[in-house]
Amino acid sequence: VQLQASGGGLAQAGGSLRLSCAASRTIFRINYMGWYRQAPGDKREMVATITGGGSTNYADSVKGRFTISRDNSKNTVYLQMNGLKPEDANVYYCYANFGRSAYWGQGTLVTVSS
Repeated sequence: VQLQASGGGLAQAGGSLRLSCAASRTIFRINYMGWYRQAPGDKREMVATITGGGSTNYADSVKGRFTISRDNSKNTVYLQMNGLKPEDANVYYCYANFGRSAYWGQGTLVTVSS
């Protein structure tokens, strides 16, 4: 399974970006998918996850600003990031857990200018 992440780039503080993660197989019966971020030398941290049933979970630092969603018809999970802050700048990774197997996508860089 391949996960293709896209949508990173440069945004101003207070601005928005939308990340996309397209899976090479159906995500209809996904256990959960999510977005994580990791700076060099730091531990990878959960940003947001969405279960197969649609339940979502967010890191406290992004609650109210970020929204995770998915489109089963496109096998894609999105992360809408609003109200970006300089501390959101990071490499974001997509993750998919199918139960017996799990996969990481390549990172996409988000840069936020103050």
